[in-house]
Amino acid sequence: MAQLRSLNPSRTTIQLAYYCRNVGSVCSGSRNGLLGSVTEFYSSNNTNKNNHGKFSQKRSLHTICAGANVNSNGSKNAVQRWQNPILSDVRCLHSAAQDKQAQVSVADRTQHVQSKEEGVKPQRDPLDVSFNDPIAAFKSKTTWELARAYLVYMICSSEKIVEHNMTLLKIARNVLGSKLFVMLMKSTFYGHFVAGENRHTIVPTLERLRSFGVKPILDYSVEEDISQEEAEKREVESSVSSAGDNEKDAGALPQYHVDKSFADRRYKVSSARTYFYLNEATCERNMEIFIKCLEAVSGATFGTGITAIKLTALGRPQLLLQLSEVIMRTRKYMEALVGGQGNVLTHHKTIKDLEKYYASVGDNKDVQQFLKNVTSDKEGILHLFPWSGIVDEDSQLSDTFRVPDPLTGQMRRLISQISPKEEEMFRNMIRRLNTIVKTAAELDVRIMVDAEQTYFQPAITRITLEMMRKYNKDKAIVFNTYQCYLRETFREVVTDLEQASRQNFYFGAKLVRGAYMEQERARAQALGYADPVNPSYEATTEMYHKTLAECLRRIKVLKDCGQDARKIGIMVASHNEDTVRFAIENMKSIGISPEDKVICFGQLLGMCDYITFPLGQAGYSAYKYIPYGPVEEVLPYLSRRAQENKGVLKKIKKEKRLLLSEIRRRLFRGQLFYTPKGNYVPI
Repeated sequence: MAQLRSLNPSRTTIQLAYYCRNVGSVCSGSRNGLLGSVTEFYSSNNTNKNNHGKFSQKRSLHTICAGANVNSNGSKNAVQRWQNPILSDVRCLHSAAQDKQAQVSVADRTQHVQSKEEGVKPQRDPLDVSFNDPIAAFKSKTTWELARAYLVYMICSSEKIVEHNMTLLKIARNVLGSKLFVMLMKSTFYGHFVAGENRHTIVPTLERLRSFGVKPILDYSVEEDISQEEAEKREVESSVSSAGDNEKDAGALPQYHVDKSFADRRYKVSSARTYFYLNEATCERNMEIFIKCLEAVSGATFGTGITAIKLTALGRPQLLLQLSEVIMRTRKYMEALVGGQGNVLTHHKTIKDLEKYYASVGDNKDVQQFLKNVTSDKEGILHLFPWSGIVDEDSQLSDTFRVPDPLTGQMRRLISQISPKEEEMFRNMIRRLNTIVKTAAELDVRIMVDAEQTYFQPAITRITLEMMRKYNKDKAIVFNTYQCYLRETFREVVTDLEQASRQNFYFGAKLVRGAYMEQERARAQALGYADPVNPSYEATTEMYHKTLAECLRRIKVLKDCGQDARKIGIMVASHNEDTVRFAIENMKSIGISPEDKVICFGQLLGMCDYITFPLGQAGYSAYKYIPYGPVEEVLPYLSRRAQENKGVLKKIKKEKRLLLSEIRRRLFRGQLFYTPKGNYVPI
């Protein structure tokens, strides 16, 4: 396959000039000097091809303070400054000494500016855990924004409108024309659910969120608006190996093979973005978009933000299907080895046990080589394969995933046929992910890998864990996502926590209820495998709380043992206020404070503001999931938001009540033209 060149081999991103309140410490508390600063992240993506067709990518980060230069005596010397708008290009030349000094994180300097120099503590409000305080919920909003939100929720309460929302949006676009349609969307749905059109126009929204104690999870939410027929065609073509679909092979698992009836992965999914593979160039472009998200988060949030990514955006889905099947077949193989159900970690099998298992064929050279390559953790618990190989650009999937038959010693593949071209595609997918995570580490921004369908998830989780092992050595950079409506979630999380502990890396997890329930149930029934979803909403809530409680318990153990409690970081990503209360109450009961920075909370922009903002203003680590993108290209996203709001009418009812209460209060108190002004510092 022809090698692909990165679409933007060199990229200079100019972030923005920050207000003095954010960078006061850079100026050493000066009241009269130059109190602005410019941070420039100059990221170059040099893509070089070596003799083996591999890619190496290097990215450098330079941060330059251009507002004031502070010498050892505290005097300030004015330096060159640029009076340019956000979209202007700026290039700075600096000495090695300036560069070294500039690499000190802006966030570290700004977080302590008030307390160190002025003796003022960051503003904190008491938290009403009933989440019934409209002032706390909406003090970050103008009255116009409250009225718009109320209108949007009224529309979302209409089942007929929501059911046909995409058709109505397209009709409105055709009738009004592009310009008027964009104005209408910005005044209603788009303005409420989306932060802006690009990473520059979203900056005011991010700054306002920050001033009210809330941080962003950034997501470029542009989607292709393709037909069901086109989606099915793409998915089927990209989910089958060029060698053919080996579903009939011995040991093949039907769950991990494409089925045309469910090839359109948008089927019965209202809340998750879907990528359909077109070609490798599209995956390269998606990588660039994710990196631009990272740069936007880093520049506008002082490194406290997060970027969400999906692995299906970075590679061919066939490869995730095949790797997922390998993982599940490996588990079955290990169950035979340990003589029962359960993960091998719980059985504490060692290399000695494995040698006994193959005793009858121990003289076979292939078996001896296999045993030589088996890995184990620090407690001697074996891992059948060196899983780190899947993120190693030199390993081959077809060579790695082979096991000996315990009776004959003959090696058999656990992965279906995969061609050299597809091996290269897998390496390219891993290269893209490595590039993204490496950039995140350089920019001090975290990555959250979104959960997807169960037939992709084993591969996604395994790859994400290997990225954690590689990059989460000093702190949690990479987070995985766990869907608590699945029956196996608790066991999966415990297993991964154990691996993080035994292999000594920081574990990051986002806990969600899940996005694919109806689709998963229908597919399981149609293809004849066990329903992976919990039987009821109550069972899902129980799973969520059980999993969260186990994570909190392990964090407490770390604290009690004098270890770094941040070895485990959890995001409670839920719009359910009972779950949020459960987390807060358990944090208090076991002595975990918000300042420990091990538990954070997240909700979508435009939803459940009455939960997010009171949390941020009370000093908890709170996030909003921030979508952005051109108006007409985020219509599929807006359609999903309308569908999701229709499904949570109880929450809408409460939010509408609180909105109306705050609108009336402002009218009666003459605050119709209220201007939001926050003085909070995110935890």
